[in-house]
Amino acid sequence: MPREHTRTYYLGKLAAELELRGLTAQLRDHPPALRVSDPDTAMLVETVDCVPLSDGWFYRWSWGEIVGLADDPALAAQRIAHVLACRPTTD
Repeated sequence: MPREHTRTYYLGKLAAELELRGLTAQLRDHPPALRVSDPDTAMLVETVDCVPLSDGWFYRWSWGEIVGLADDPALAAQRIAHVLACRPTTD
């Protein structure tokens, strides 16, 4: 169980950073992951999890690409906010 506690701890830190940027972050229990969305654009939703790799713990997009080091949740939140802000225009 220590891994799940570590994962949840890091996801909680990321959720706080995302909320500071105006995003909604809901923790899913099994397996622990964040459901991240922009409240202004309900159709844009992304799942971010946290995984241990040889160099430490990392946040990871749903498709497997690394978002950033879990020890730097502010930078990861900035990257996630940037991706969710890149929404298509209707012009």
